[in-house]
Amino acid sequence: MTHPVTVQYFKYPETPHWRHQMLHLGEDAHGVWLGAPIGAVVQRASEPPKDLKRYFVQLIPPNKWWTAIFNGPGDHDMSVYVDVTTVARWIGDGEVHLIDLDLDVIRRTDGSIHLDDEDEFSEHAVSLHYPARLVDGARNAAARLMVDIERSAPPFDGTAQPWLNMVSVLGGVEHPM
Repeated sequence: MTHPVTVQYFKYPETPHWRHQMLHLGEDAHGVWLGAPIGAVVQRASEPPKDLKRYFVQLIPPNKWWTAIFNGPGDHDMSVYVDVTTVARWIGDGEVHLIDLDLDVIRRTDGSIHLDDEDEFSEHAVSLHYPARLVDGARNAAARLMVDIERSAPPFDGTAQPWLNMVSVLGGVEHPM
């Protein structure tokens, strides 16, 4: 049974960043799958909320330094967007907190893969005083993700498709933002 889940990203150490409301779709060996139908609302810090013109699913894996968004068709050129983050911290079963560590691994719809925001990561590592364990953890996660996505290793092998199919037919999500 689906229930709402708030996904709250922070910038280090805990400055509010992105926030969105999703539906808990289920779990598998890769982690918790959340879904957002077309029209889902996302909000960056105190900016006005905006509606998305695409649906997507988000995988929150246990004990990993990342979270992945798999996009349905829409107003974008990214099929997979992986945020390198701290390990997810669940607040009950209705909210998850992540600290965004700047680095993103992106697979575009044309199949190309690249690491994004390396400059931002380097700058923030100094200006925000990232502890050495965060720097090492983020770099290691990004390197592993590049390999896994290039090789189409699970869950980057089409595993998300049944979850995308599920969310593509869902109605809207109530957004208390």
